[in-house]
Amino acid sequence: MLTEDLQKELVGQGYPVTHVRQFTTKNTGDRHYSDGHTSPDIPDNIIVEKLGPITTIGINRPNKRNCVNKQTAEQLSKAIRDFEDDKSVYAGVLHGKGGNFCAGFDLEELAERDEKFNLEFNVKEGEGLMGPTKRFIKKPLVAAISGYAVAGGLELALLCDLRVVEETAIMGVFNRHFGVPLMDGGTVRLQSMVGLSRALDLILTGRAIKAKEAYEWGLANRVVACGTALGQAINLANSFVKFPQVCLQADRTSTYHTAFSSCNIADALSFEWKNAKYVIQMVILNMGRKELKLIRVREDQFGGKVRSLSCELELPLSIGLGAS
Repeated sequence: MLTEDLQKELVGQGYPVTHVRQFTTKNTGDRHYSDGHTSPDIPDNIIVEKLGPITTIGINRPNKRNCVNKQTAEQLSKAIRDFEDDKSVYAGVLHGKGGNFCAGFDLEELAERDEKFNLEFNVKEGEGLMGPTKRFIKKPLVAAISGYAVAGGLELALLCDLRVVEETAIMGVFNRHFGVPLMDGGTVRLQSMVGLSRALDLILTGRAIKAKEAYEWGLANRVVACGTALGQAINLANSFVKFPQVCLQADRTSTYHTAFSSCNIADALSFEWKNAKYVIQMVILNMGRKELKLIRVREDQFGGKVRSLSCELELPLSIGLGAS
């Protein structure tokens, strides 16, 4: 069953928990991520729940406003890798426990270290200070943002495809005030989403940006009532997991390629065409005319058929943003 905390949180937000396919640790494995262990000596800084085709990934350090330390970053990386590898899951929701999304990296951990802090992450595998921030995530992620999403927390929000932001949430490059640079994709992803001028506004001033302004800028995709971000983010994810996933993933990959990897419009159009041609040739044509008729008659049957095939197929092209 769902953990009691998540069930209470979703019920409190009006989400119909009884209508989703629930799971038990018996058939899915332990959903608490502690570097692959279940020892009580290792805290569960990342808690994962599976709601049918959607996985929720919760940062669980509420007493630290969900600041990420090295252990949390490692657990988050593992959780997202497992999410990507799970063929029964099509989208994820990243959120924070206890009222805050994430207030950045835990600077107290840096201050308490006697030895030189190791910054030599395995960038080739996409690992950064905050988690898997140096690479392209293979499946759509929705951020459910409440409270603070600042500094490295903002960078985690930018890692996601979409952001559902509570009306009282605060975002910003607060690390500017402490002389800590953006290290987890903030300078790359922010300007791509909101434009150079607005990105520099936040990066240079370190000011707070509230939900309304974030929505006007395109940084927030949805603004929702306080306390409802998680349920609304799950609803948003539910709105696109119903579609044929190979086609959806092809268009998503092409869009990211255009934003981050293509050097000109010809390259972007060529990449889009190759991905689209793959979908047509390998999925739709192979299904035959009978299944194609279902597009016009029963979208749900067609979607279900393609989703079953999508578990066995991967796009031949990858994004050149970090490791693929």
